[in-house]
Amino acid sequence: MIIMQFKYAFQNYDKTRHVRASLREKTISHKHAREIAVAIKGKTIDSARSYLMSVTNLERAVPFRRYHNEVGHKSDTGVMSGRYPTKAASEFLKLLDNLESNAEYRGMDLDRLKIINATVHKGRKIPRFMPRAMGRATPKIDILTHVELVAQEI
Repeated sequence: MIIMQFKYAFQNYDKTRHVRASLREKTISHKHAREIAVAIKGKTIDSARSYLMSVTNLERAVPFRRYHNEVGHKSDTGVMSGRYPTKAASEFLKLLDNLESNAEYRGMDLDRLKIINATVHKGRKIPRFMPRAMGRATPKIDILTHVELVAQEI
């Protein structure tokens, strides 16, 4: 069995001011996770949670700024191209709960926490095959995703 040792990408971490949480090797879209991370960076935990809840309820769209090729426009204010990535948003909600419980364990004020860093990396590739007609097969590769959130008490 291989034991993976993961480290955080955030530099200059201070245990007295910062709190962090990570999500490792989840089967969510890397592109969706990246766009959600850009959208919630700089928000408080409560505003990020309410934003992600409205995304999962298909009320607000996540603006797609990098991966916006052939993505339809949305009528949401300030969003040109966007989507509703519900699976990735629900995983981010679990990560926000984890971040909040880590901050509560450290004795930080939850109302003053602000997300200062949201990092998304590609994880392992899981090669699989999809059977096709006449005995052929097409490769199907699942790419896992790592997400890291760091909040600071302001």
